[in-house]
Order: sequence, then C-alpha cells, then structure tokens
Amino acid sequence: MAIPRQIEPQSLADYLAVISRAIFQAGLSWALIESKWPAYERLFCGFDPKIVATFDDHDIDVIATDPGIVRTRKKIAATVENARTLLALEREHGAFADYLRSFDSYEALSADLRRRFKFLGELGAYYFLFRVKEPVPPFEEWEKTIPGEHPRMREMVAVARGEPLPSPPPRGFSRRRKRSAERPSTAE
Repeated sequence: MAIPRQIEPQSLADYLAVISRAIFQAGLSWALIESKWPAYERLFCGFDPKIVATFDDHDIDVIATDPGIVRTRKKIAATVENARTLLALEREHGAFADYLRSFDSYEALSADLRRRFKFLGELGAYYFLFRVKEPVPPFEEWEKTIPGEHPRMREMVAVARGEPLPSPPPRGFSRRRKRSAERPSTAE
C-alpha cells in the first residue's frame, strides 16, 4: 500500500480531497480506500468544492449507488457539506490557508475543524493538517492522547520524516492492555 504523502495544496480541491480521504478511510482499511480513490475523484469531480457544493440529494443518491466506492451515504453527504464549509471559510478569511493559520494552537484549530467539518474526528484532523503541512504536535506526543493503535498514521509520519517504516507491534500486542496493567490497583 502506498502511504499518503504530504502535499503543498495548490487549490481548495486539494484541501477537500485530503479532508474527504480522512473521512472515507475512518474505520476502514486505508488500502481499500486507496484502491477506490480514482472512483472517488471521478464522482466528486476532482474534489472541486465549487462543483461538489452544488450536489443535491439526487446527486448524493447517484454517487451512493456507484460500485466503485465504499457506499456510505452519510460520508458522501458529509463531503458535499464539507465543500460548502470550505467555500464559506475561504469567503470569510480570504483564503482557506488563512483560516487554518488564524488559531493560536493546534488544539484550538483541531477543535474548530472537528466542529465545522462533518465526520472529521481528532484522528482525521491530525491526518488532514499533517498531510497539508500545517503545524501539528509531534506524533509521539499526540499519539498518547488518542486511544487505540494507529499504525498507518505512524507509517505516514515516518515516511514524511524520511525514517524507515516502523516495525509492527508483536501479534496480540495491545497498548490498551499494557496501559491498564500499569494502572495502580485500588484494592487493598
């Protein structure tokens, strides 16, 4: 599987594509979404937000029947709504990049992104900001705040840093299990 690379966004379509990819991959195999990405690009007109923002319920239904994608109607509808949000933020701030840089901290920006963009959680917000080369906390610190394992994120960060890919954890390893074992017992 190709690991997503960081990009220098050239247009709003680049931002919408990265946000949408974060949303469509959430809870699924990144390799699955990658294999279907050309169909997403075709159905969402290259993620041009001016076009996608005009989609109505009929357009969403047509996209949701295409066998070339993972047909999750809620995420498809979210992409249309997110295109509208992107355009509104660009109008309000003059440029979407200016909106992204109008916050004092990653935490404030991430919270605002999650509030404004449909289906974008903390993992997706970090993924989005990292991929479009906006400031994010060091991955090793940020990862401690997010429950679960995130091997694809770890790989993406390693590739961007020019580091070798990390080895997968041993089979059956769970960071959750290890953390709970480290907690002091309350029984006397």
